[in-house]
Amino acid sequence: MSWLNNVRNALAFKSKKEQPEENLWHKCKGCGQMVFTKELEENLHVCPRCEHHERIGPKIRFGQILDQGSYAELPSPKVPEDPLKFRDSKKYVDRIKAARTATNEADALLNARGTILGHRVVMGVQDFAFMGGSMGLAVGEAFVRGVENAIADRCPYLIFTAAGGARMQEGILSLMQMPRSTVAIQMLHDAGLPYIVVLTDPTTGGVTASYAMLGDVQIAEPNALIGFAGQRVIESTIREKLPEGFQRAEYLLAHGMLDMVVHRRDLRERLAQVIGYLCGNRDAAAA
Repeated sequence: MSWLNNVRNALAFKSKKEQPEENLWHKCKGCGQMVFTKELEENLHVCPRCEHHERIGPKIRFGQILDQGSYAELPSPKVPEDPLKFRDSKKYVDRIKAARTATNEADALLNARGTILGHRVVMGVQDFAFMGGSMGLAVGEAFVRGVENAIADRCPYLIFTAAGGARMQEGILSLMQMPRSTVAIQMLHDAGLPYIVVLTDPTTGGVTASYAMLGDVQIAEPNALIGFAGQRVIESTIREKLPEGFQRAEYLLAHGMLDMVVHRRDLRERLAQVIGYLCGNRDAAAA
């Protein structure tokens, strides 16, 4: 029966290959320790040893923040995909295809409509895994659509930012999304509705210089990197050593650029509290 043992061994080997051991573990980017992937997921993707907040994408974020069964993703807007026919070491269209394959998302900003502890909200989430969360035509259009849906629903627009800045492959068109998003925020204010920002690691460049810092309430996750230019660029420009923790959430909070820094486990309840304060009994009246 040696042939039967060979089949059994082959099946066992295949099973091990389908579930590689490294998927069971995650190396924390904060402390460098190995953490069970399941334990990390159960802890909201926060390291149970050092409290480092791992970067997470829109699907996970929607599930963590919005009430279960209450939300539906909004369709991603259609925009020109390669308006400048840009090419560096790769074609821009090839980079987009690779990012879509890796993330299973249309672009770097997704919106969903739902509730947070009963409070209605339209929520946008940027995904750093999609070309560094960079802001191009698709992100700008998704932001505007998110605001428009919030105005139609008479509810706040909430956004979780995570970006390396503007998308260089779209040149000036990417920079045009900065004033577009600013105008959209003004439309939200004209409608008497709140705009709430949660800055996550990292939020930099043109996103910081526009909609990331224009919230009625500015919240950040612990130790999130937040800034415009990089620390080395600033130091070489001003020829001075920057303070410890410069551009981290806690430093910005201490210097008046943020309203609060909130741990991920408390974020859902804090957002519901903030929306309740800003909207009063609007949700109850709508119900």
